[in-house]
Amino acid sequence: MIDLKSLNLKELTDYIASLNEKSFRARQIYEWIHSKHVSSFDEMSNISKSLRDLLKENAVISGVKIFREFISGEDGTRKYLLEFDDGNIIESVLMRYEYGLSLCISSQVGCRMGCRFCASTIDGLVRNLTAGEMLDEIFCIQNHIGERISHVVIMGSGEPLDNFDNLVRFIEMTDISHRNITVSTCGIVPRIYELADRHMQVTLALSLHAPTDDLRKTIMPVANLYSISELMDACRYYFDKTGRRMTFEYSLIADINDTEECAIKLAGLAKHVGAHVNLIPVNPVEERNYRQPYIESINRFKSKLERCGINVTIRREMGRDISGACGQLRRHYKEKE
Repeated sequence: MIDLKSLNLKELTDYIASLNEKSFRARQIYEWIHSKHVSSFDEMSNISKSLRDLLKENAVISGVKIFREFISGEDGTRKYLLEFDDGNIIESVLMRYEYGLSLCISSQVGCRMGCRFCASTIDGLVRNLTAGEMLDEIFCIQNHIGERISHVVIMGSGEPLDNFDNLVRFIEMTDISHRNITVSTCGIVPRIYELADRHMQVTLALSLHAPTDDLRKTIMPVANLYSISELMDACRYYFDKTGRRMTFEYSLIADINDTEECAIKLAGLAKHVGAHVNLIPVNPVEERNYRQPYIESINRFKSKLERCGINVTIRREMGRDISGACGQLRRHYKEKE
């Protein structure tokens, strides 16, 4: 069964033509799915019953429903457990900023990257999300809150570049400005080059988390495949191709990567590619024993980067009390939540 929500307009037009239907039907169906967000063919009132019946036999409209919603008592952040048609559950996080609503979406059910500080990878990878399912994370939550989402960060469960084809299709199909989309990656070098060559105006955020290969290998298995030198070459290529400044995501872990030496080496890497550094005091995950540095250590690390001429911010972690912050999203619903 073909998922119509994952087809772009040209593909949908070709599909409708294969059913011996007129091409204008494709645009009507596309608008029902992507503008009116219908969940069934029966809702398409200007489509003939015979075509609706034919579509029911041969196609589906992928769907997701809200399984549970959590609202932070600290900052109003909302975490949604979303259930797909096959019963798999992922998490999306809605944050309200001065510039509008930003939604952190997942790109996979689970993750196989194995980063030591991240809950999303603990139970491994189940499957990729389709472009339609990624779109539906946005549609579902927009419909629920009755407001438009203006920014999307693909930083939820999964490694977006490990689901490259569906990621690109999602970016091409969404009506959210590409400049308001951020793609986070642990650093799959060949895919960074491929994304750069598509000249999409999305922001690429590299989950770096360590400034040397040896240290990075202790917390991020992907470092065994791609060296920091290779990563920096790919980042420079991405910037040269797109003109979009990179962001380095750096989770500060007490007594591991928060030393002055780490700060100096990180500054050198950031300066080499003109990257902004986003410091993220590591968030608690019950299966891990990593802890945040004391605030004095965090501020010292930030100040050292700034003295080296690096543009740096400390991320305001939203939704920590509902396990909705960076590194806390997971595949399995936990009863205690």
